[in-house]
Amino acid sequence: MKAVFISLYQAFYEEVMEILDKNEIRGFTYWNEVQGRGSDDGEPHYGTHAWPTLNSAILAFMPDEKVKPLLHDIHALDLSAEQQGLRAFVLNAEEVTDKTV
Repeated sequence: MKAVFISLYQAFYEEVMEILDKNEIRGFTYWNEVQGRGSDDGEPHYGTHAWPTLNSAILAFMPDEKVKPLLHDIHALDLSAEQQGLRAFVLNAEEVTDKTV
């Protein structure tokens, strides 16, 4: 199982939700307003007078085989407006159940 953390410029919300639906990814947590800036050359998103835009974030959990198609679609969307900020990071995840505790 994998966890995919997606940081997105708020204007990408509808498109990212469509990508999650297309890839049949149901389990996620969404944060509406997060602040940050890209590690290379992206614009800061601080929600301030000088830098008024904000980001959002999604943490989604999925089987390993769903990760590659999701990342492909996220990357294609990012290429449509690279300066706006859309990134995905993949982490290993373990589901905890009564059997594993």
